[in-house]
Amino acid sequence: MLIIKNLSFHYPNPKVELFANLSAALPPGVTLVQGGDGRGKSTLLRLMAGALASDAGQLQLNGVSLKEQPEAYRRQLFWVEPRSTDFDQLTPLQYFETVGRRYPGFDADSIDSLVEGLGLEPHKGKQLFMLSTGSKRKVWLAAAFASGAALLLLDEPFAALDAPSIAFVKEQLQAISTQAGRAAVVADYAAPSGVTLAGVVDLGD
Repeated sequence: MLIIKNLSFHYPNPKVELFANLSAALPPGVTLVQGGDGRGKSTLLRLMAGALASDAGQLQLNGVSLKEQPEAYRRQLFWVEPRSTDFDQLTPLQYFETVGRRYPGFDADSIDSLVEGLGLEPHKGKQLFMLSTGSKRKVWLAAAFASGAALLLLDEPFAALDAPSIAFVKEQLQAISTQAGRAAVVADYAAPSGVTLAGVVDLGD
């Protein structure tokens, strides 16, 4: 589904090369991007999302080139910066409405079960700036799973989550692992237990 070809990226100040000619082919299902601190897990997801420009290389999602058709490329994927404050004035339900307008395949009928499974019921009417880090992450995750996007990019999805929510997220990922034509890329330090992986991109320790 996602083709990464000769991707290169460096931080400018000071100049630190993070990737050089990184290539990978990510199939449907769940792919783990793993590596130690500072190895570029989050940066690679931002590059995949088109939220950060690479120095060189190409990205294609279902045959659509990020370079040649950036909007068509981005419409196929779900990504939100975990620490984003862009939606802080919205409630979770208002944010879900925003996501629903962006993605034609958005599954509004799944919101109630996602809210329940992630323990968001007490927070539905609160503005996002009022929520804890873990609760905001739950909002992003619920939106991702409901979006219907072909590709979900999830940066450390279990961080700051309680045990029942972690188990619920793993169930959602396992469901994606069985769906043809849908993929999730999870950036984390280790593979999530109970989730069948279609591939691993190892950035090293």
